[in-house]
Amino acid sequence: MKLFHRALAGGAASVALTAGLLGAGTAASAAPAADSQYGCPVGAVCIYPQGVHYTDAEPTDFYYSRGVHKLYNQYGNHWVYNNQTDGWTVRTCTGGNGTGCGTVLRPDHLRYVNLTPVNSIKIES
Repeated sequence: MKLFHRALAGGAASVALTAGLLGAGTAASAAPAADSQYGCPVGAVCIYPQGVHYTDAEPTDFYYSRGVHKLYNQYGNHWVYNNQTDGWTVRTCTGGNGTGCGTVLRPDHLRYVNLTPVNSIKIES
């Protein structure tokens, strides 16, 4: 999997590629998302259609509240974007009750994820 982060520098947007994944214990603070990005509203975690790049489609699923959200009928690779504010993070989980969760996705970050084994997402503050 690859992790992308949108960064603003001098008013121009740039995309930085980070190879590998960030561990759940990574201590780094990210600035909250400033506005809607890639069709994903502020304060939402968005899932994009299967196999489609996030710049080429609108999200199909939106999650706003903290807690566990079950996923239904999500198969194959999807982009997941965390446009949450106040440092809220998201993790994809194999258990439908928010167990078996993977790596933390920090605010204003995207990840290309195989959602076939994923049964829920967990949004945490």
